[in-house]
Amino acid sequence: PERAVIATEAERQRMRAGAASLQGRSITQTLLSNAVANNAANTNAASHVSAPNALPAGTPCSETVPGVVIHDDGMVNEGGQGYDVTTAVEKFTPTYYPATFTRHDGCVGGRSHYAMTGPDGDVSRGYWEWLAVDELKSFEVRDGFANPDGSPDAGQPSMRMVFTFESTGSGSRVTTTTYFASVQELEQLLSLGMEEGMTSAMGQMDAVLADLASFAAGNGTTTQILSDTQARISRVIRGGIDAVWRAHHEPELLQRWLLGPEGWTMPVCEVATEVGQTYRYEWAQVDGEGRFGFTGELLESLPPHRAVTTEAMIGTDGPGTTNELTLTPVEDGTLLSLLITYPSAEVRDAILATGMTDGMETSYKRLDALVG
Repeated sequence: PERAVIATEAERQRMRAGAASLQGRSITQTLLSNAVANNAANTNAASHVSAPNALPAGTPCSETVPGVVIHDDGMVNEGGQGYDVTTAVEKFTPTYYPATFTRHDGCVGGRSHYAMTGPDGDVSRGYWEWLAVDELKSFEVRDGFANPDGSPDAGQPSMRMVFTFESTGSGSRVTTTTYFASVQELEQLLSLGMEEGMTSAMGQMDAVLADLASFAAGNGTTTQILSDTQARISRVIRGGIDAVWRAHHEPELLQRWLLGPEGWTMPVCEVATEVGQTYRYEWAQVDGEGRFGFTGELLESLPPHRAVTTEAMIGTDGPGTTNELTLTPVEDGTLLSLLITYPSAEVRDAILATGMTDGMETSYKRLDALVG
């Protein structure tokens, strides 16, 4: 259903040739992609490249890479959600370099970490630093290359990207403007295939929004294996982000929903609310036959969007896990994403084999009822 016309090779050559003399000027490429699933014959697409008049000295060079028009039933809020939800934004990367996001905060001061894997198994890592968010209208990030631990690679260029969303009546227009520190950095990124990659990525938006609608419709708790040591748990909770955050940090609320299978209580609920504090949770069977618990430290906190903790079972000496909780507002509630990093693949598989996902779904159903 997706149809797009990208710049011709001659236009690309003109753009690259002109970039060398564009000190303080901008390059604009607009891609119009119309997706009309039931009436493909009406599809119209256009592309153009322009170099506007010179700007004042010191003005950053900029390249506007694909602005996409989506003609379907989706409105502008859906377009914005496509960038907020981790499972969807992973599909906005080139089809030949799929991405896995291990962090995606989607709020001012937040960060996103991702890795793109090529057809030959090569991995390119990147990050977003979230600079500004105007909900449903625009957001701004700094995009750059990253080291394996997610930290910025100082030896590679970074760029400032502004995403804007406009309603067109029949769909949404998404425009991405990228600002470079110099013409040389612009040329470097173009030579690495940035133009082609963005065209491939943005051309998938209609399908991504369809997947997002299906995901939000009520698939329950899902578990995705990301690597030998990482798994991501996801679920849409039918409540606002502030209510979901409080339900994770107020003892009297935690003791009402974080219970797992029926027949358990939570007699000990000591919450960490500041970085450096420790928490302690204990559960006991109603019949008194079983008891266990976890403890750990709060490493990061960005209310109401993100919390990072360590976790170890009480009474055991084995290595624990690191848990990264991310909450993202979506149309039907709040997307809860829990990225768990295990010490090994063997530990990961053993814990998942206990039926952890089913137990979490039982708890999240209670959370739904509590905050919905």
